[in-house]
Amino acid sequence: MQPAVKLACSCQVIREALQKDINVMEKSSPVDLVTETDQRVEQLIISSIKEKFPTHSFIGEESVAAGAPSVLTDNPTWIIDPIDGTTNFVHRFPFVSVSVGFAIEFGIVYSCAEDKMYTARRGGGAFCNGEPINVSQQEGGASTTPVPSERTLADSFLPSLLYFSIPDISQSLVLTEMGFKKNPEHFKTMLRNINAILTIPVHGIRCPGSAAVNMCLVACGSADAYYHMGIHCWDMAGGAVIATEAGGVVMDVSGGPFDLMSRRLIVASSRKIAERISKEIKEFEVGRDDAGGQ
Repeated sequence: MQPAVKLACSCQVIREALQKDINVMEKSSPVDLVTETDQRVEQLIISSIKEKFPTHSFIGEESVAAGAPSVLTDNPTWIIDPIDGTTNFVHRFPFVSVSVGFAIEFGIVYSCAEDKMYTARRGGGAFCNGEPINVSQQEGGASTTPVPSERTLADSFLPSLLYFSIPDISQSLVLTEMGFKKNPEHFKTMLRNINAILTIPVHGIRCPGSAAVNMCLVACGSADAYYHMGIHCWDMAGGAVIATEAGGVVMDVSGGPFDLMSRRLIVASSRKIAERISKEIKEFEVGRDDAGGQ
């Protein structure tokens, strides 16, 4: 995985671009944006990997937008989102990441503005900047997972904050995303689902704007669940491995097994939390990546 970690550091290109004027173009709608930096970073990552693995396959967000297929085969496949959170990038909102997934074997997410590198290999645990991470403990009882000190400004005089427990979903922080929907019924369902989760109740809902970062926030215990319908395999490939290896649960919004090409998922710190979210939210049709669904 080390070569891929070095590739993810190409997001230095993104950090430099944030200091300059950003040339923005539209893809499928006025809110589906792409920049020259998206395209440059994807080309850089793919060309670098091809030097070492010339026979491997690739699914990249901008390549698919340009007409390349989005189909998983038995051939080793890299799944790349060069800028996850392009709208954030355009507005210089700090949750912007590069996501690289190798099928379901390992994942890398680099949160550029935060300078945080999340990595995981199947069966090998999950890490942030080389330090092990774990999801919050959601089944009751005291957690043995320490809260990273950088997340608790008061930890020098409130040491009890270094350990915490969240016994049920009512004490959870949930992540999702809100945005334009072409179908007005889908828009209504999106708002209905937010209302359903908030009135469980939960501590709150946040919308950071980067699916890969959202999954990593669950993986490190900063949030307790994330659900989304309408994203793509390149949004999920890296983060899903990281969340799983951190002890989390990744499933379909129906409560069934996670399908990378289904364009929908729930990520949670426990199956109990994930199943409760599945029970509360209403599904809407989003198509499949391997069927050309947009």
